Amino acid sequence: MRRSKILNTSFSDAQKLVRFDMNKKVKKQRRILTPLAWGLSFPETMQRKLKITKIDMDSVKKKPYLLLCNHNSFYDFRVSTRAIFPRRATYVVTVDGFINREWIMREVGCYGKRKFINDIGLIKQLKRSVHDLKHIAILYPEARYSLVGTNHVLPESLGKLVKFLKVPVVTLICHGNHLSSPVWNLKFRKVRTEAVMTHLIKEEDIENLSVEEINKRINDAFVYDDYKWQKDNNILIKEKFRAEGLEKVLYKCPSCLKEGYMMGIGTILGCSACNKEYMFNEDGTLSAKSGVTEFSHVPTWHEWQRDEVRKEILSGTYHFEHEVAIDSLPNSKGYHRVGYGTLTHTVDGFKVVGKSHNGEEFTLTKASLDHYSIHVEYNYFG
Repeated sequence: MRRSKILNTSFSDAQKLVRFDMNKKVKKQRRILTPLAWGLSFPETMQRKLKITKIDMDSVKKKPYLLLCNHNSFYDFRVSTRAIFPRRATYVVTVDGFINREWIMREVGCYGKRKFINDIGLIKQLKRSVHDLKHIAILYPEARYSLVGTNHVLPESLGKLVKFLKVPVVTLICHGNHLSSPVWNLKFRKVRTEAVMTHLIKEEDIENLSVEEINKRINDAFVYDDYKWQKDNNILIKEKFRAEGLEKVLYKCPSCLKEGYMMGIGTILGCSACNKEYMFNEDGTLSAKSGVTEFSHVPTWHEWQRDEVRKEILSGTYHFEHEVAIDSLPNSKGYHRVGYGTLTHTVDGFKVVGKSHNGEEFTLTKASLDHYSIHVEYNYFG
């Protein structure tokens, strides 16, 4: 889908459009399409020299189970397809993944979900997948690409879901996927990848484990850091564009503390406010070209920024405001531009005040606790 195909629609008219059918029953992946999935996955995983380590998987190789995967790039889907080979699965996919291809997506076992929203329909679809279809149900519980190759918050409802489904839980944690095409610059880098597939929770143990114990096991399994993995495995990324786009996630200068002045050019991340420059080294570390290196580790710099925002929230000074385009995605036919306006983010949550092309005014609000996370894309459909 291209930006030029976004339709101008008034806010009120967009509310009347047919909504994506979340309750349409998930299908078995059609056998005739399964070789196509293999054909798309094997060449790319071989190109990236993927190594998969399987732990205690023999006991579930013929059983349906819940497969929980970490999420760093579109390449993750290639890895999961190869990891479960030759078996088939069903996939939870966000609605934008169905744009202009809903029929084929449903035929390969996909069903839709809105991000970060509690959805009883999803639970029903997962139950149908593992109990009725006897398929593997693949779920990416982080629900968004990792911004700096580290784990994100997981929904607390995962433990309840496992208790409800009563099927084994398997985790697939990938390393190197973020490094090869980070969300802040999707250009391909030559990086070998690996994944660890673990039978984490046995079916017979689910009854005796509490929801809290299940959540702890899953959260512990989901701790990962691609930059630490790169350093520990002596992996070098030699592409000369490796710092380009890094300013999207490392946006605050730790030297002068100003925001929005960072810029990645070639292999250098620099601040135009104080002229401090950092080399983004081949081993994934950062080093100041002169003076103190405040943060040599990308995720540590990123977490420092989060702490800075937290301080602003606690002091009552946090405030973000910007002019925005406002689009609606009611179904798989594409986006509707319902207008332009102002987005404000404060401790109370999000507020959008907009106006449609016909002059209609509208306001959208989302309280801070309405969603446990948000999704960020830096180059969405161009």
